[in-house]
Amino acid sequence: MKQLTLTDLQQLSEQAAQSPRLRANRNLHPELSDAVQRLAVAMEPGTYVRPHRHPHTFELLTPLSGRFLVLHFDDDGSVTQRVVLGEECKLLETDAGIWHAVLSMDNDGVIFEVKHGGYQPVTEQDSAPWAPAENDPGAGELMEWYLRAQVGNTFTR
Repeated sequence: MKQLTLTDLQQLSEQAAQSPRLRANRNLHPELSDAVQRLAVAMEPGTYVRPHRHPHTFELLTPLSGRFLVLHFDDDGSVTQRVVLGEECKLLETDAGIWHAVLSMDNDGVIFEVKHGGYQPVTEQDSAPWAPAENDPGAGELMEWYLRAQVGNTFTR
């Protein structure tokens, strides 16, 4: 039996808080090549998730603790959907090929993710060309914009 306890979530959040990227994950799938990727991801506010897409798989997200802003974008970077997981929405599935980003809104936030495997890192081709890379100075500005962004808005640097 596999399980995630409240203690596990707390320890994962502590690891994320100590990580330079402010993230830590615990995989439930036994191998990175597993056909179904299942993982808890602790994300502290300030961790940057560049808008990206997964051309080969959907992505199912549900919050285990905290709230997460999820934005979907069109190819030009305009917001097409805006959802706060952990408030009215408890589960969200993003279709394959949809540009999306996630922002942790609370300390000790942990989100559970399910998608088809094996594990495939996001390539540059599947990272939004209109968004700054993870270590670019504009990443912080984009995260601040995420919080204000509404459907129809487009990020401009």
